Amino acid sequence: MALAAMPAAAAAQDAAADNGGDIIVTAQRQEQRLQDVPVSVTAFGAEQLRDNSIETVQDIAIRTPGLAISAVDPVNTNFAMRGIGSAPGISQNAGGDPSVVVFIDGVYAGRGGTPDLDALDLERVEVLRGPQGTLFGKNAIGGLVQFISRKPTDEESFHFEGTYGNYNRVGVVARGNMALTDKIYLSAGLSHKQRDGFEYNETTGNDVNDLNLTTGRAALRFVPTDTLDIILRADVSRQDQKGNPRHNSCDATFAGGIHCVGINPDPRVVNAYIDGEVKRTIQTYSGEVNLDLPFGTLTSLTALRKVKFNFVTPFFSNPINPPDQIESTSFGQENNSQFSQELRLSFDALDGKLKGQTGVYYLKENNDRIEGQIQDFPTPAGSGTGIYPQSVHARSIAVFGQFDYEIVPSLVATVGARMTWERKSGRFAGYKADDGPGLPPPLGSLAGYDVTGKKSWKAFTPRFALNWKATDDVLLYGSVARGYKSGGFQGLSGTAAGASTPYDPEFAWSYELGAKTDWFDRRLRLNVAAFRTDYSDLQISQLVPLCCVVVSNAAKARIKGIEVETVIRPFDGFQLDGSYAWLDAKFTEYTIPGQNYTGNRLPRSPKNKFNIGGQYEAPIGDLSAKLRVDYSWVDDAYFEASNIPQQLWPSHENLDARLSLAAPDKRWEISLWGKNLTNALVPTYVTYFGPYRQTLTPYAPPRTYGVTLAFGF
Repeated sequence: MALAAMPAAAAAQDAAADNGGDIIVTAQRQEQRLQDVPVSVTAFGAEQLRDNSIETVQDIAIRTPGLAISAVDPVNTNFAMRGIGSAPGISQNAGGDPSVVVFIDGVYAGRGGTPDLDALDLERVEVLRGPQGTLFGKNAIGGLVQFISRKPTDEESFHFEGTYGNYNRVGVVARGNMALTDKIYLSAGLSHKQRDGFEYNETTGNDVNDLNLTTGRAALRFVPTDTLDIILRADVSRQDQKGNPRHNSCDATFAGGIHCVGINPDPRVVNAYIDGEVKRTIQTYSGEVNLDLPFGTLTSLTALRKVKFNFVTPFFSNPINPPDQIESTSFGQENNSQFSQELRLSFDALDGKLKGQTGVYYLKENNDRIEGQIQDFPTPAGSGTGIYPQSVHARSIAVFGQFDYEIVPSLVATVGARMTWERKSGRFAGYKADDGPGLPPPLGSLAGYDVTGKKSWKAFTPRFALNWKATDDVLLYGSVARGYKSGGFQGLSGTAAGASTPYDPEFAWSYELGAKTDWFDRRLRLNVAAFRTDYSDLQISQLVPLCCVVVSNAAKARIKGIEVETVIRPFDGFQLDGSYAWLDAKFTEYTIPGQNYTGNRLPRSPKNKFNIGGQYEAPIGDLSAKLRVDYSWVDDAYFEASNIPQQLWPSHENLDARLSLAAPDKRWEISLWGKNLTNALVPTYVTYFGPYRQTLTPYAPPRTYGVTLAFGF
């Protein structure tokens, strides 16, 4: 009996699958069994997404080796893959790029985060680890996550589900598919979810860090001939909720404990003078055309993506506000638009011995961002409001391709390459917005600044690989690839020189050996990957207390690790699956003025991480019952390169469970689910201000649980 998928995705029979039950993925831009893909990839099918109540990318990270996700607020997530990621100071300024790239139906999601997954009608999610540049439009130095939705078909279907949970969680999802004619198909969906906040603001009397999110999508497919397939897609997501004030932990022995006056020690209680706000709108419109030719398939993907984002986040806050207490508020807005055009040709020649793909990619991005800080300090010298407008125009052009040649039966050599040309230009300003005498950090002078900057980069990134299908159930592979990420601009700077001076691109050489194996009539699956990555000019952001986040290029970093994924199905209806990742990610050379971080661990790089899941499905009369339990544990890591104890990301666990009862024809299902059942308190980011010995922390969701009723046909 064949296994259904990789660990953490092993029950995805309703995803696109071959006759053996394995998920069919497009990690190499061609349909392949997951076990036949000679790269490190974890896939989640639609059924597994449902069984694990996976709604967000954080839920995916829990179950994926090598992937870590932090967040400075509820909608801006920061990915790290095998130790490589972009911290908030890079990915959330107007001129920075992510190291781990997200694609939604092939469209690069560069800014504003991603919508919740339950509204996308997903067929599967694929997580690829390591540099990805020879097959995808946008370059990814650390890895990528791609969400693939179901295409409209001629089959009529409808799905509805309603959810109620603690914190007054209410959610509804409705989606359907129908044929308008024998050649035109339509699918559409709508999702809305809301809940009360996870934290309570004693000062205002309101719950904060709540949820109010609505997402809609539609896809129209036109198949005029057997060789032409056209899909038009539109996705709109709107979020409007209170902010995420920081829990304020202070040192009661410092300065007579004046900074601790009135602060509630309960981490789920904050004392902010305002609640703050988070507002976000994401719009994506795309057109995909696939034309079958005698020698291959020509694909065109055109997309327009717009993101508007407003935020107000109180940091330091105290209900008593004595003379020596400080208050700090971060606020801003971002208006981003990106246009992309990808054209690629996949082909199969020499009686199947030569397969490959070539493509060209164009991305134009305009990003207008206004970031501000309100600082109220004990002395007027540092008080005031600073405003920092940023306007960045970016362009990226790339030519890429990858070719697989069968040297002898079962032995395939792969050669790929990418040439990238990128340019960024922008206008950056900083000024004091109030009439007081103070000079709020990081502003360097009362005169402020208004400057421009521009820079161009280019990079050649090849890939070489060899894979051997030793038997039908054993695949061995090795690869060497070069990764690249463009440079950028500081974003929040105190001086004109700092604002107009770009930081450099980063490069990496990645080496990997792996094996994908099935044993005992495919009742045991064991996949192993060992890797090493050498980085140069690694982009690192470092918090300067009472100032800003400064981006610099670390000279060198070395990363090595091992990842193991397994699935065991000893008998029908029962399954165990899990993964383990060991990661050693260190700076081999990194110094900045006054600091030497050589030998420190890279941010968000836990040395050990594992997850284990089990599920059992059994009939109850005419009904079917399924129990799924998942446990994960993540080792200590750090949020910053300094590796100081105050910015520790402590080891933490997560326990999720779901019990469902379904009709034999799957027309209805009722499920009870719980997430973070141990109620672990897990920080998603830590900001430490050494001069005042205060730590400001947002937290991941507490224990949540609820019931979901779904029906459809």
